[in-house]
Amino acid sequence: MSKIKFSSKRYWALTRGGIMEGLSFRTSYFITIIGNFLYLIVIYFLWKAIYASSPSKTVGGMTFYDTLIYLVLAAALFNLMNSFLIFEMGRDIQSGKIILNLLKPMDFQVYMFFQKSGGFVISFLMTFLPTFLLVYFFTKGSIDLGVNLLYFIISIFIAMVINYCIDLFVGTIALYTHSIWGINIMKEVVVLLLSGATVPLAFFPETLRTVVNYLPFQAIYNTPLHILTDSTLVTKNYFWLLGLQLMWAIIMIAFSRCFWKFSQKVITVNGG
Repeated sequence: MSKIKFSSKRYWALTRGGIMEGLSFRTSYFITIIGNFLYLIVIYFLWKAIYASSPSKTVGGMTFYDTLIYLVLAAALFNLMNSFLIFEMGRDIQSGKIILNLLKPMDFQVYMFFQKSGGFVISFLMTFLPTFLLVYFFTKGSIDLGVNLLYFIISIFIAMVINYCIDLFVGTIALYTHSIWGINIMKEVVVLLLSGATVPLAFFPETLRTVVNYLPFQAIYNTPLHILTDSTLVTKNYFWLLGLQLMWAIIMIAFSRCFWKFSQKVITVNGG
């Protein structure tokens, strides 16, 4: 196969198309915002009770508002990064549409990323940003905003790349199983737990936390939220965290691309 030339105009057209598609489903984003608000209320009373029963004002080094901010923004990040790529790949593999995507004069993995990028932009503006502002005012400005906000945005982008590569890897498994629903559920449980999205990693036992820190999952949710909420971090800490996150992004890009390239050999359409 001849080398595919990268065209910024070509991929920007995919992003623009994704934005237009996202704008046509505005109601779903408003429902998501309402859902995040209800989640904020549930989390507030749940963790309020937990901290009320604790003899200390901090648990795992986190105050009540630290935990509240962390968990609600983790849920908002999940909504931001959830592109349904795995289900789409599974459906395309079952129907044979995957062949049409492979015939396009674009790198498949890059094509799929930019196809989803417009949805990421709309989701950020219409769900994550309103949720962030809601949390900020609800917690009476407990988040110290400064240069950490810039590093946080950079960290979110890197986290999206890592999450995309994991989804691409899991979606590729459909080439072997032809069914992805159960595998995707298992993937969601593992990622949400080991990334700190369900329970902050600060609450994990020390041994388990040490193991999790050597896995890529913590770079998806825990690293961006740690950058945002930890006011003790200085410039070298930010660069260290972003450097580790970038390392995982490079590893996951290489790993997912190698697995996809190897797995293309087993593609079958209508028994062909």
